[in-house]
Amino acid sequence: MLKKVDAAQLKIGMYIHDLDCGWMDHPFVRARFELTTDEEIYKIRTAKIRGVVIDCSKGLDVDDAPTLAQAEAATEAEVTAIAAKPLVITRVSLGEELARAAQVRKQAVGLVRTVMADARLGKAVELEKVGPVVESITESILRNSGALLGLLRIKNKDDYTFLHSVSVCALLVAFCRSRNMDEDTIYQAGLGGLLHDTGKALVPDAILNKAGRLTDEEFDIIKRHPRDGYDILLKTPEIGQIPLDITLHHHERRDGSGYPDKQCEGSISELAQMAAIVDVYDAITSDRCYHKGMSAAEALRKIYEWSKFHFNPTLAQEFMRCVGIYPVGTLVLLESGRLGVVIEPHETSLLTPKVNVFFSTKSQGYIKPQTVDLSKALGFGGGDKIVRHESPEKWNVNPMQFMNIA
Repeated sequence: MLKKVDAAQLKIGMYIHDLDCGWMDHPFVRARFELTTDEEIYKIRTAKIRGVVIDCSKGLDVDDAPTLAQAEAATEAEVTAIAAKPLVITRVSLGEELARAAQVRKQAVGLVRTVMADARLGKAVELEKVGPVVESITESILRNSGALLGLLRIKNKDDYTFLHSVSVCALLVAFCRSRNMDEDTIYQAGLGGLLHDTGKALVPDAILNKAGRLTDEEFDIIKRHPRDGYDILLKTPEIGQIPLDITLHHHERRDGSGYPDKQCEGSISELAQMAAIVDVYDAITSDRCYHKGMSAAEALRKIYEWSKFHFNPTLAQEFMRCVGIYPVGTLVLLESGRLGVVIEPHETSLLTPKVNVFFSTKSQGYIKPQTVDLSKALGFGGGDKIVRHESPEKWNVNPMQFMNIA
């Protein structure tokens, strides 16, 4: 039986099934092992790992600890209650914005690729080229955030670094917009999001794309990228304080466990804290060379759990409402047994979006695509309910092909 325990409850003889450390590399070669020394327990606690999953069938038990399923169900209920109401209203339909969003995505990825190449050569970032791209991303988010964010959910593993920067920009713009920030702040935050990983241009590809666990020395090199990026941006004429701050501090955590400066809650700016949440969310929902991306629902549960220590809880909850449990592009299973892709959030409840259904799990085959409004009753374009999110790989389908149907 798997149980979720606090790191303070760990004892020699327990079997570690999962070290819930998210984006951080834990200080062990293996992810699953029996605790045999006090030193191992000390390493877990000093790494600021709070929640740990133990396998009671392989080691000592904790009688009053919840099972993993119980812990996840309780968190899921809290997350659902928080993220049920959307904060952003679209101005145009998904179909109207998809083609423009695809062009924006292509343009932005090309720009980030150029910025990284220039940084390797010691060249300054050309702000006059970056600014218009941030404006295009912002305009697309304002028209229909789901279009661009949905397209950015698809990442080629080889281009992850470039696509991640574009995603963080778009998500941060959407986050700022949902909090009713002024236009200039949104623009400056977008700049910071697009350029936040510029320092990774100086990280060797062998380390950046390593499939296995990083050594301590390799991780130390990775941890230099915020400072390197900051130094690169300092060479850029007229660069603002917000992009510099986001670049330098997007890996800081409120409990002081982040880097490069180990800042604590009171020292980290609001926008850097927002960028930290966005950066982690996009990272854990993306396929990487060393892990499979989570669904949005799973990622929000992690963000919520980690906000007890690493993130500002209020900002984390606002971000959850901003992106929602079922973002545009999410593959979902309905009670009818049909698979559909989310194409539009409902104005008052993110649990009842519009979906394009296209596959029957009962007949194991494609069906005539149809738009279903889950907020409506049977006979009025609805009459179905989301059971859970699904993996496209499980069913060998590409939901993005069905995001825009008549």
